[in-house]
Amino acid sequence: MPAQQKKLIFCTAGVLSLACALGAAAAVGTQLWVRGSVLCSTGALLVNASGPELHKFIGHIQYGLFSGQRVRQCGLGGRPFQFSFFPDLLRIIPASIHVSVILFCSVLIVFALVSAGFFMLNAFGSPYETLHGPLGLYLWSFISCSCGCLIMILFSSEVKIHHLSEKIANFKEGTFTFKTHSEQFADSFWTILVCSLVHFLNALLIRFAGFEFPFSKSKDSGTITGAVDLMY
Repeated sequence: MPAQQKKLIFCTAGVLSLACALGAAAAVGTQLWVRGSVLCSTGALLVNASGPELHKFIGHIQYGLFSGQRVRQCGLGGRPFQFSFFPDLLRIIPASIHVSVILFCSVLIVFALVSAGFFMLNAFGSPYETLHGPLGLYLWSFISCSCGCLIMILFSSEVKIHHLSEKIANFKEGTFTFKTHSEQFADSFWTILVCSLVHFLNALLIRFAGFEFPFSKSKDSGTITGAVDLMY
């Protein structure tokens, strides 16, 4: 492939990696990871609410990795409540999983920036043979893509398996019991998914530029090696 086309491919991959780093950094600081609604089951059972009356007992909740907001509604109007995971909710959430999600988000941002820098270096500079070359580009893209996948798996398990929304809704509630009515992942969660897909795309762009995947052997090298072995 001509050098100009390789430069264009590397520049495109570098810009995509930089956009992923900025997008992931913005996603980490927002409260737009999960949106949902919670039902005040205690209040609804007390008045035997059903149909249109049930909406008076449905509150709302949204949160991110560090803080969030819930609207407590038990038939007497909505009462907003701001909360933070550290240190307020640290005792009721799966702390190890939550800290791991934050850690992998940090690693994703760092290696996305590293990947963007090395893509630009390969486009405009004179890359070194190993970590700055094709093998390094595959490595940074693989690490970033893997971190994005781990973030989604761990956070999904925290929300769905450990019922994170329900634990948050019942935080400091002694009288009323809340149950999750509906919940869905919001924009920041899907931003991490897009980042993972972009880094996978970057690996394909490296291959499209003419570089072999790591640990792959070409047929020509195998043929030459076999011919040399026959000579001896």
